[in-house]
Amino acid sequence: MATLFEKLDQIETRYQEMTDQLSSPEVLGDSARYQKLARAHADLSQMVEKYREWKEIERGLRDTKQMLVDADDPEIQQLAHDEEHQLTARKEIVENELKRLLLPKDPNDDKNILLEIRAGTGGDEAALFAAELYRMYSRYAESQGWRCEVLESSPSSLGGVKDLVAAISGDKVYSKLKYESGVHRVQRVPATEQQGRIHTSAATVAVLPEADEIDIKIEAKDLRIDTFCSSGPGGQSVNTTYSAVRITHLPTGLVVSQQDEKSQIKNRAKAMRVLRARLYEIEQQKQHDAIAAERRGQIKTGDRSEKIRTYNFPQSRVTDHRIGFTLHQLPEVMDGKIGPLVDALVTHFEAERLKQELVEA
Repeated sequence: MATLFEKLDQIETRYQEMTDQLSSPEVLGDSARYQKLARAHADLSQMVEKYREWKEIERGLRDTKQMLVDADDPEIQQLAHDEEHQLTARKEIVENELKRLLLPKDPNDDKNILLEIRAGTGGDEAALFAAELYRMYSRYAESQGWRCEVLESSPSSLGGVKDLVAAISGDKVYSKLKYESGVHRVQRVPATEQQGRIHTSAATVAVLPEADEIDIKIEAKDLRIDTFCSSGPGGQSVNTTYSAVRITHLPTGLVVSQQDEKSQIKNRAKAMRVLRARLYEIEQQKQHDAIAAERRGQIKTGDRSEKIRTYNFPQSRVTDHRIGFTLHQLPEVMDGKIGPLVDALVTHFEAERLKQELVEA
């Protein structure tokens, strides 16, 4: 245990140094450096608070043991024994929490996300389901106090969406929704089905941590930016001015288009948000592939190519196939009450990750 607490002493010292730096004029004058330092400071705060609680428990135990030595009164001795028992039990809990906090954290957990939903197999029915998935996630975001903004969408003929990109921002959004990526399958009788047959359709969901300029540097020379007239509804001013923007990232060939806003500046800003997130995903995937190449039995975490979940309407059932978790409350789930699913996934995959880290430690 000595090495653990030596490490915690070093972390507490570093935390105090960062606290001092955050109020220095040099750091306050550099916004990028301040943001990076403030984020690192916040990441350590829970661990330092827990370590300080552990030290307080240690002091309490020393005082209690001294009381047992000094006290002659049996009642005081009994009180000291009870206090020692409570502090010892709490100390064990805090030490386990400290070990967990010392394990590597997913650096994206505190990030906002870009949510991409695309209709898959199933034609108009798949597009309708894609729209319902977005409604489900937007309702859940609302229940969490998050902000949801559609950046891009392509409507289908029957009121669904062929594809949609939305930005969701708030407290620890990625940590909650990162396991939603994958193929979502729906089984139900479509409204257009005359003979009552159950059809199977699908939509893909991708959850991308939103990258900021600190994470991804994009050089102006690597971009080709084209402007064109918007298409679709929006009125004469939208359809006859060059407000739509198409950005091509030359090194990767990634292309992002945005035309929802009347302002070319706003469309460009939205397109850059999407481009930055997709470039960040590419970098993350490279790192993931490098780790997976060295590690066998890699834990699956919801790659978009996996069929992760089935929504069965006739049986009012939703099943997540990765963890074998089933809810018979499909109407509530589609209305955004996905908390039990989200919590079960986070608990399962975080336990697996901690187990893997402990094996490799």
